[in-house]
Amino acid sequence: MAHRRKSIGIQRIAAYATIAVALVVTLFPVYWIAANSFKYDIDIFSIPPQWIPANPTSKHYHAAFVERPFLIYALNSLIIAVSTTLVSVVFGSLAGYALARFQYPGRWRYQISFWILSTRMMPPIVTIIPLYIAFNHLGMLNTKPAVIIAYTAFNLPFATWMMKSYFQDLPVELEEAAMVDGDTRWGAFLHVALPLARPGLAATAIFCLIISWNEFLLALILTLTERSQTLPIGIAGRVTQYNTYWGEISAAGFTACIPIMIFAFVVQKHLVRGISFGAVKG
Repeated sequence: MAHRRKSIGIQRIAAYATIAVALVVTLFPVYWIAANSFKYDIDIFSIPPQWIPANPTSKHYHAAFVERPFLIYALNSLIIAVSTTLVSVVFGSLAGYALARFQYPGRWRYQISFWILSTRMMPPIVTIIPLYIAFNHLGMLNTKPAVIIAYTAFNLPFATWMMKSYFQDLPVELEEAAMVDGDTRWGAFLHVALPLARPGLAATAIFCLIISWNEFLLALILTLTERSQTLPIGIAGRVTQYNTYWGEISAAGFTACIPIMIFAFVVQKHLVRGISFGAVKG
């Protein structure tokens, strides 16, 4: 009995140690960016490093968000990421529900599902030239709708596959009971299936938001001016051939982390269940 308790204690200590290491590895870069954003330039490269800013300053935030249009970049990123997430989740839910519930002849359901998933296997860079030419002919180059359409094209297969897995895990008898009581298929989807799939919606939304918020390549090619450029493009622009403005990069980078952390905190109740509920099935 004592040996078993000792073994359980060792396992618990090992688990806590592993969690602590994972937290350090995950959170230290965020802390270091935050710390550098409050340091003077000379203190950023000091040896030994200043783990805590000795003389905190907000000059880099002033330079990034007052002297330079980082606030516009952040607003563009917010509009594009939220719009892309909403469109992807709405249409992904509809497509996922159709694949999970409707009957198709032969193996069409599996073929359609595989085709949707296979579009995510394609590297985004191979679509750059066609997208650029198409948006240029449509007069949409250097506009936020062009970036939203491009992001949605890459997020929608992921959202569809995720939501298909969640809907497949829901008991179909609940929707059948609603339709027996007089509800339509559309009503059963809205009133029964969709509320039960909230964890899946939260997980899909947070992943789509992260992908859209952090995307760099498509935004770099499709946007030309600050009118539609996103935060990653603005941050990369502070690396020039003459200097790298680490303080401004740190200030803008730390600010870019905040909206995602807030959204993840708001939906964490659904997110934890959503990640483990059906996400790897189907």
